[in-house]
Amino acid sequence: MRCPYCRHADSRVVDSREADDGQLIRRRRACPECGKRFTTVEEAVLAVVKRSGVTEPFSRTKIIGGVRKACQGRPVDEDSIALLAQRVEETIRAKGAAEIPSNEVGLVILGPLRDLDEVAYLRFASVYRSFDSLADFEREIDTLRAAARAREGAGTEAAGVAGPAQ
Repeated sequence: MRCPYCRHADSRVVDSREADDGQLIRRRRACPECGKRFTTVEEAVLAVVKRSGVTEPFSRTKIIGGVRKACQGRPVDEDSIALLAQRVEETIRAKGAAEIPSNEVGLVILGPLRDLDEVAYLRFASVYRSFDSLADFEREIDTLRAAARAREGAGTEAAGVAGPAQ
């Protein structure tokens, strides 16, 4: 690392600390030439590869914007949307890849959004999956209903409630 004061080509790391929940590393450095100290911040850049092949940095703000549009008029607060965006970013970063296709970002959004608000999920899925007809919506609604029934069935079994005798 080049010294910002004397432009010497080398420096010594004096201290390293994680910041921003481990997303950044702050390093305190000392220049062996002039003796001055300075701080550097390192960040792992996550890139999103769009369908066109263009690469851009991952943006939690874009996730929030898209989810906010899907939740418009729904009883979903800003904190829930921000938390969803954080979960999405954590899931994507946990994959450990430096680049991720944009369609994978959309898939990661769908799960938490379905749990947050089913109507917002349908709105997002209709755009993301390019629904062309009413049948596409009906198929997705049927999937949501089947998942709800499965959750309800699991809840009654967990509670020890017996189903109807056969």
